[in-house]
This record gives sequence, structure tokens and C-alpha cells, in this order.
Amino acid sequence: MAEQKHRNVLGRGLGALLPKLHGTDPISGIPQGKDSTGLNSISLIDIVKIKPNPFQPRIDFEPKALDELRESIKKHGVIQPITVCRVGEGFELISGERRLRASSEAGLKKIPTYIISVNSKVDILGLALIENLQREDLNPIETAVSYKRLIEECNLTQEQLGDVLSKERSTITNFLRLLKLPDNIMQAVRNGSLTMGHARALLSFTNPKQQQLIFKKIIDQGLPVRSVELIAKSELKRASKENKKMTAASSHHSVQSVESKLREKLGTKVLIKQKTNTSGDILIEYYSLDDLERIIELIQQGI
Repeated sequence: MAEQKHRNVLGRGLGALLPKLHGTDPISGIPQGKDSTGLNSISLIDIVKIKPNPFQPRIDFEPKALDELRESIKKHGVIQPITVCRVGEGFELISGERRLRASSEAGLKKIPTYIISVNSKVDILGLALIENLQREDLNPIETAVSYKRLIEECNLTQEQLGDVLSKERSTITNFLRLLKLPDNIMQAVRNGSLTMGHARALLSFTNPKQQQLIFKKIIDQGLPVRSVELIAKSELKRASKENKKMTAASSHHSVQSVESKLREKLGTKVLIKQKTNTSGDILIEYYSLDDLERIIELIQQGI
């Protein structure tokens, strides 16, 4: 029942929890709800009273973009309020960490803030992730980690998460696969030096050394995604041929071993001819009728 409740809340997104606003404060001009200091309102809150979101999905904050936002806030103020919930005597951030950081760096003491009610930490996590995902503020690795956390901490399947975010299940799966990449390649995706298309192509290489070699070529030579895909396709064909050769060799060794055992048991020449992997002929030579009867008798006795 609790899981269904969380899914319903997350499925509706931030809009399901944000208040319907009425009127504005005559002094600050900030829209107000029924209670300017309580729930269902947008209020000016002391920045020092707001704690960071422990479930913040964003890991990488670009310094230049943060500097630009800080300068914008100095000139124009905070255009879009951040979102918080009450925790004891203070507040906990749900979404808007960049705005909160930039406002603090800009010297603001207060910041316009939505105050909403959240029932559990699962809701805080879900709302924070969905807000970032819908705004497309996350890099592919952050998105993948966010999907993984939503699945694990909100007890969702990939299909359910797709319904919540209005994403195809294949999209969810493709992002989650990025987390199988080596750390250095994931870091390249984080900082934008490697595209998600390149990363997905690299996942086709099962040999870690070759994966690293192709990654280096992408960075050094600027290989396009299509080239990496063609290399991966060629490698898969080569590996497939190699596996067939190894299988054939193994099969040949097995056939020779059986031939040798039959020759020893029957006391005559035995030849096994394979037609397919699962069928073939066994040729047993005999040199007289007495020899044939002897062989038949051995076979009937179970050799």
C-alpha cells in the first residue's frame, strides 16, 4: 500500500505537491498562500535555516554556470523559488540547490521558497530526482544513478519507473547500462568529453583492454560514434568466428577421443563422420563374417 502511495505521488510529479497560489505580499511582491510562514505558501526564508538535500541527485556543478547564475541573481534576484519542506525548526531543500548556492554566494540572506509537506524521505528523494530529470539538468551518469536510486529506494521496477517518468523502458535500461562502464570512462561521460552514444558503443566491447584502447582513440582521434559502432561490429564478428573455431576444435578432439575408445573396445578401425553438431555416421570396419559376429556380440553386450 505504501509503495502504491509513493508511486502515485511521484507519478504526478512536483505539481501534485506544490500549492495553488493566491495573491501577493504587498511589500515583497512574492506570491502568498493562506499562510506566508507555513505550508502552501511561497515565503522569503533565511538561507541559513535551509539544510542541504541529503538525496541531491546532482553531483557535478559547473563552476562557470554557477558563477553566471550568481551574477544574474545579483542583478535580477531569484526568479524561480526553490522548494523545501519543514524539518524541526528549520527547512530541508528538495530542489533548487544551484539557486541556493548561487544566492548564498551573491550575498543574499533570504531566498524565495516554496514550502510543501512531504510525508517521507522516499518522497523527498523522488521529488528531487524527478525535478532534475524533468529539467534535464543531469548528465547521463547522474541520470543513470538517479534511475538506479529510484528503483532501489522507491522499490520500483524499470517498467514502473518508465511509467512514472513517461519514459520507454528501453531508455531506462540504456541509462542503467552506463553504470557498467569503468570509472574513468564514466568520468568522461560526466564531464562531457564522451557522449552517451560513444559510451553505449563502448559497452559492446567485452574485452576491458580493448574497451580502454577504443576509448583512448575516441579521445585522442575524435572517432565518431558510427566508427566505434563499426569497430564493435567487426570485433563481434571476429570473436564469433574465433568461438566457432574453438568449438570445432573442441568437438574434433571429442570425436577423436570417442573413436579411440571404440577402436580399443571393438578391436577394429572406427571412424566417426560429423554431419552437423548433433548428427553424423559411425563407420566400423570388419574383415570377415566371424569378425562381424564378434563385433555384433560386443555391441549387444554393451561393449
